[in-house]
Amino acid sequence: MQEKKYLITAALPYANGPIHFGHMAGAYLSSDVYNRHRKLQGHKTLFISGSDEHGVAIMLNAKKVSEPYQEYVNKWHREHSELFKDFGIGFDFFGQTSADYHKEEVIKWFKVLHEKGYIEPKDSQQLYCNDCHNHLPDRFVEGTCYKCDYEHARGDECPNCGEFIDPVKLTNTVCKICASQNISEVTVTQYYICLSKYHPEYRKWLETKSDEWRKTVYPYVDSLTKENLHDRAITRDIDWGIDVPLPNTEGKKLYVWFDAPIGYVSNTKKYLEQVESSEDYINDWWNSDDVELTHFIGKDNIIFHTVIFPTMSMASGICKPANQVPANQFLNLEGKQFSKSTGHYVDAAKAVAKFGQNALRYYLLSILPEQTDSSFSWEQLQAKVNNELANNIGNFLNRCLKFTQKNWNEGMPAKYYEGFTGSSACESLSADIKALNELVDGYNIKKGIEKVMFIGQSANNFFSDNAPWAQIKEDKDLAGKTLAHSSIYALCLGVIMKPFLPALSDSILKHYENILTEEHQRKIYSGDLSVIDEIFSKGHVLSEEVVALVPKIDDALIKEELEALEAKK
Repeated sequence: MQEKKYLITAALPYANGPIHFGHMAGAYLSSDVYNRHRKLQGHKTLFISGSDEHGVAIMLNAKKVSEPYQEYVNKWHREHSELFKDFGIGFDFFGQTSADYHKEEVIKWFKVLHEKGYIEPKDSQQLYCNDCHNHLPDRFVEGTCYKCDYEHARGDECPNCGEFIDPVKLTNTVCKICASQNISEVTVTQYYICLSKYHPEYRKWLETKSDEWRKTVYPYVDSLTKENLHDRAITRDIDWGIDVPLPNTEGKKLYVWFDAPIGYVSNTKKYLEQVESSEDYINDWWNSDDVELTHFIGKDNIIFHTVIFPTMSMASGICKPANQVPANQFLNLEGKQFSKSTGHYVDAAKAVAKFGQNALRYYLLSILPEQTDSSFSWEQLQAKVNNELANNIGNFLNRCLKFTQKNWNEGMPAKYYEGFTGSSACESLSADIKALNELVDGYNIKKGIEKVMFIGQSANNFFSDNAPWAQIKEDKDLAGKTLAHSSIYALCLGVIMKPFLPALSDSILKHYENILTEEHQRKIYSGDLSVIDEIFSKGHVLSEEVVALVPKIDDALIKEELEALEAKK
């Protein structure tokens, strides 16, 4: 059997507006940490995502700004790509579902499922605008909700009560294209994916996940699918999307529910082609028993990734279903939902430019909504960054490295590093690093960053308790040993931070780059600290000037953000 590989996907962001902190905390930071973690363990990984670029909402907003659909989605694709880079999200490939390579893969899936009898045409009732002569599926229509009487329910969902809407049942309907109320009901033929036909096989698979998936995921999916699976329409009469590859289907497009998740597969194929890999995207990755497949998503994407896409994958025989779907809950802003329309919203691109990658990654990881909803607070961001990241990690690194450089500017002798690997401090550090690995192996990213900070506090305590600034006045060798052992802590912190805070990790490890190899890092990250003796066998010279690595957040910056939020109310 080959060594296990890891195929890691992050939910395809919709190319229809900015990405906010809720999205980052929902899927992207967790998946990035997990990918970096597995790489640092020495495993082969693929980290795949891309823009989701079809659907009615995109069409409506592109029309509003008078932009061609392709130009509109390309703009958001570029913005999202840049934002991910600014946050240190390191995808291997970030593709587009409007690309030709994706269209080819989607058509392949459609044809296989159609030939196997899992896609069939069915007649249904649909609304039609008699003034602009457009069919009105989903968000092309708005009206009064028949459950709660909310006046602005969309044709797919009511934002007020959460009901999945049958648009034909809405009252006071309005065409979202031309604002007409001259709307009638017509019979149309659409193609449905017959999930119901695969219900027994799906349930057999799902029940194997009862002890593996999060308690916020499995019980929900189990209750939804216990009795049956519902067939879903996968075509629409619209002018943006992938043409239905069947005769007499002019004007029909495959809808986003069907084509978007296939983007993970098509993007994998395109990536392997670009890097000229000899691996096959299906046999070596998507349908290999040696690959662990994980979908990182927010809870609003659970149905697509635990019901629809797994059923499509198994029924087609093209791919295996996911091993894990660690869906996060929602992140709110100052106690309320993020909302662009009401102004209760933060521009993530401006925020990362203002506060920096390290501060925002640290704070967001520390409040990840893994089990329950959580809330982003500007004052809490400042408190956690200043009191924990700056005062704990930053202060320790600054004091340790600066004091060493000041007193041993020509290098710390090897003899001072001796004895650490046999000490109780080393034993505790090794155990903590192994525990960190177990946490992240189990998708407990929030507890993982807490463990990193615990190790940082242990390093800080070691330095402060031994007080090398006092030792050096009476015994320079003793002070040298304290600083050398503190430097070992600093090196280990730099390594274990790599998945969580890659930019800060790089800033720490640049002080050790002349003595540190990738194999050394892999061993340290596994908790094998016997390699320390080899790393420092010739001593160590801090050739780079030591500078403060974690700046504190000024009160004025937080005040600006709070005032900006208040002004938008």
